[in-house]
Amino acid sequence: MALRVKALESLLVEKGLVDPAALDAIVDHFETKVGPRNGARVVARAWTDPAFKARLLADANAAIAELGYTGGQGDHMVVVENTAQRRNLVVCTLCSCYPWPVLGLPPVWYKSAPYRSRAVIDPRGVIAEFGTPVGNDVEVQVWDSTAEIRYLVLPQRPAGTDALSEEVLAALVTRDGMIGTASL
Repeated sequence: MALRVKALESLLVEKGLVDPAALDAIVDHFETKVGPRNGARVVARAWTDPAFKARLLADANAAIAELGYTGGQGDHMVVVENTAQRRNLVVCTLCSCYPWPVLGLPPVWYKSAPYRSRAVIDPRGVIAEFGTPVGNDVEVQVWDSTAEIRYLVLPQRPAGTDALSEEVLAALVTRDGMIGTASL
């Protein structure tokens, strides 16, 4: 696949259809300006700053904007919190309503019909397949993301991390944790 992409890129540049500097800018945008590391910073800030966490849960758009993460596909955000009693899972049953500024590009599996249908029918099974089974004593809430409301899961802060910095905590958070298919 990488060779195909490189060949296509070379051909488009050679024919003058694509400017290499423009491609570099687009890649840089998705690597540094949007993506899961932004969401991880939001989560780490919520873990370390109770006032920010309260603002995040009350008005996710405003709190996320405090960190500079705004833009297309990032509006109408709602943050749902995982607790010992509740696990949250995000799905978009109609399309791929995905919060790009904090999660980057959606993974292929997120857009797939099997994930979208099974997440609603068997959320515990889906979460278990991602490697983090949920006990029967934990409520599983499925959130259907739409163009009007996009969800981000605030994972539980891992035990024993009180002394860790926000930067170190952010490195623990994964995209899958912010979708709800993983615990972090």
